[in-house]
Amino acid sequence: MLTRTPERRLLSNFNYPLLGVVLVLCTMGLWNLASASRTAHAEVWVNQAWWLTIGMSVAVLLCSFDYRHLLHVAYPAWVLVIVLLVLVLFVGEAHKGAQRWLVLGPVRFQPSELAKIAVVLAMARFYHEDKEPPGGYTLKRIWRPALLLIIPVALVMNQPDLGTAMIILAIGGSLLLFAKVERRTLLALGVIGLGATATAWLFLLKSYQKARVTAFLNPASDALGSGYHSNQSIIAIGSGELGGKGWGEGTQTQLRFLPEQHTDFVFSVWAEEHGFIGSVIVIVLYATFLLMAVAVASQAKERFGVFISVGVAALVFWQVFVNIGMVTGVLPVVGVTLPFLSYGGSSVVTSMAAIGLLLNVSMRRFLF
Repeated sequence: MLTRTPERRLLSNFNYPLLGVVLVLCTMGLWNLASASRTAHAEVWVNQAWWLTIGMSVAVLLCSFDYRHLLHVAYPAWVLVIVLLVLVLFVGEAHKGAQRWLVLGPVRFQPSELAKIAVVLAMARFYHEDKEPPGGYTLKRIWRPALLLIIPVALVMNQPDLGTAMIILAIGGSLLLFAKVERRTLLALGVIGLGATATAWLFLLKSYQKARVTAFLNPASDALGSGYHSNQSIIAIGSGELGGKGWGEGTQTQLRFLPEQHTDFVFSVWAEEHGFIGSVIVIVLYATFLLMAVAVASQAKERFGVFISVGVAALVFWQVFVNIGMVTGVLPVVGVTLPFLSYGGSSVVTSMAAIGLLLNVSMRRFLF
């Protein structure tokens, strides 16, 4: 009787449905960007295709070895990202009042995107090595994972990049809650969170960031200023109605009324051209991906794989939730991209790297 080699067994356990959902979203994203960039000077979707190719290569690389080897590099990778975030403050490239990019020769990237993966790996290693206490984690036991989270969040906030800082905080918070926190500790964290929010509002947020929050609470207060992005996005989404205006026919998009239509407001482009039905299809695809990610976490055989899977699910969920929330006027505009659909090299490569980690855990769920 022939026995399967480990390589064949890995291929037979490969999560093709999960990869298929991601590729469908990426293809829809390219199609959408091709419409969004029709009036632009550069063919954004062509650049996006190249970034997706690089991201897929990174995902394949991350699938090529046992993910448990990442235990040894999780903390060093976190330290490296912290060093890069500190470098951004001193030698980073500034654009539109924010200093978020590092330029190394021909490569221009945002270390804040890498921080998402670094936080997931570092916290996954911590919870893998620190077994869950019977009654849940107390404040005394969570200061180390909290430190792994707070340091990158503070550095990203200082760039300033409120949106990415919120996403990193949400990812780490999701892992913290998943690890099971004692009720009294959860209450204490809530009080600390409220205090931190008040402090950030009084001393850390820039005036334009505060203006976006006040515009969210009262959209008509500054319709041509701080509320312009949100109002134009809502108009675009509403004008799509049930079936949309058709590819390349969105007036808000093609007449350039819609701001940041390639990045933060790419979902508004899709909603205007494909309507409510098209929007629901995208949301269902994201929901399907998240259910698959949770299934991978439930099938993982040890804590490191479980926490990596939960971290990747949280990474995608919070970006989708915040992005769609802000373009529909449910949340303030904070500058968060939509995974697999928005344009951006660092964002695309980070998202595909996260998918590579998830596929790696899924492939090896029966090997030990």
